[in-house]
Amino acid sequence: MARLRVMSWRGDSTYEWTPPRVGVIDPEAEAAVREAERIFGEERARGATAFRVMPGQLGEKIDTFDPNAEQIIMVPRVAGG
Repeated sequence: MARLRVMSWRGDSTYEWTPPRVGVIDPEAEAAVREAERIFGEERARGATAFRVMPGQLGEKIDTFDPNAEQIIMVPRVAGG
């Protein structure tokens, strides 16, 4: 199961999907991937930074949605004041 975690002032929201598999057609899984990609795009448009996270490794900043990532964390833009 892949996961998109979106951080916000309310905590974080988690969206899950099954990564696409070659030769397997699953409309529900495809819809979940499209929804996660839509959310990713909205958050990036608001200025959020995205990181692909893999166990035992440092997070890697990404600019485009990766449906095969195990986990993506979206961090909102930090405003000084």
